[in-house]
Amino acid sequence: MKALKYILFIVLILVIGISIYIAVQPNSFEVKRSRTINAPAAVIYNNVIDFKNWETWSSWVENDPETVITLSDKTDGVGGAFSWIDSHGEGRMKTLETNAPHTITQELQFGDFEPSQVTWNLEPTEDGKTNVTWKMNSNNVPFVFKASALLNGGFDNMIGPDYERGLEKLDSIVMASMSVYNINVQGVTNHSGGYYIYNTTSSKMSDFKTQMQQMMPKIGNYAMKNKIPMAGAPFVLYHKWDEANNAVMFSCCIPTTAQVITTESDILTGQLEPFKAVRTTLTGDYENLKEAWDKTFEYIENYQLTIAESGPMLEVYLTDPGSTPNPADWVTEIYIALAE
Repeated sequence: MKALKYILFIVLILVIGISIYIAVQPNSFEVKRSRTINAPAAVIYNNVIDFKNWETWSSWVENDPETVITLSDKTDGVGGAFSWIDSHGEGRMKTLETNAPHTITQELQFGDFEPSQVTWNLEPTEDGKTNVTWKMNSNNVPFVFKASALLNGGFDNMIGPDYERGLEKLDSIVMASMSVYNINVQGVTNHSGGYYIYNTTSSKMSDFKTQMQQMMPKIGNYAMKNKIPMAGAPFVLYHKWDEANNAVMFSCCIPTTAQVITTESDILTGQLEPFKAVRTTLTGDYENLKEAWDKTFEYIENYQLTIAESGPMLEVYLTDPGSTPNPADWVTEIYIALAE
């Protein structure tokens, strides 16, 4: 009996000692992970800011597929929230502050314990990518969380791998969302033509994209500076596309409501007469334009249509990438003039 009392006493001392050791652990922690994602900050922000998307890239749901998620009436932006129940208990999360598309501040709470703060920082790079940093921190860590962290090798070891896996999954999902595209050959239509201002050049095909990215803003700035009313979306008018000789001649154009007398030597005025054409709509990244052109020519061949020998070939950009960050949402129309 005496031996049992000694054993119980020793156990009690150990329990008290361990409890004191846990209690004196720091009351704060910070865990963060970063990943560079090859996507604009706004595309990543639009995914992260809406809790409807979190289940698809959550490492915790991946590890515990029986997790039950309940979405609030509002899931995106400030005030957006959701809750869950999993094998570890219940939790909730809500968005407190945002500075789109750069930062998001959220509150994470497990059960009735003191909440932790979660922050996202999205920093664009010069090459069009985004450095994503996901951080969790707290200055009032409950005793039970200290104990759990000690058993798991610390907060960084306990939370960090899940953050790494979450960012990895977010990366793949964002990239997949940007690669979605659709090509719709709509058939024969009538283009109304009209006046336009333009600048023009010829270049190697390998230099086409760079040249166009320099020329289109210039013609757009000229229109805005001179308060010229635009009659539609900007477009490229192709005069020559010679893959065999690596040569392309084209004009960057902005349609106008009337004929414009320009004041700069490299900004000219043109007019398209109304013409019959095959129209194709690409919804997606410009990288898919070659396939869209190929399908348009294939349609013309299959339906035994005749291309107008000197007729216009247009690429019309209905969407501004500056205000529509996800390439999957860009809309481009192709017109190939047909012989009457």
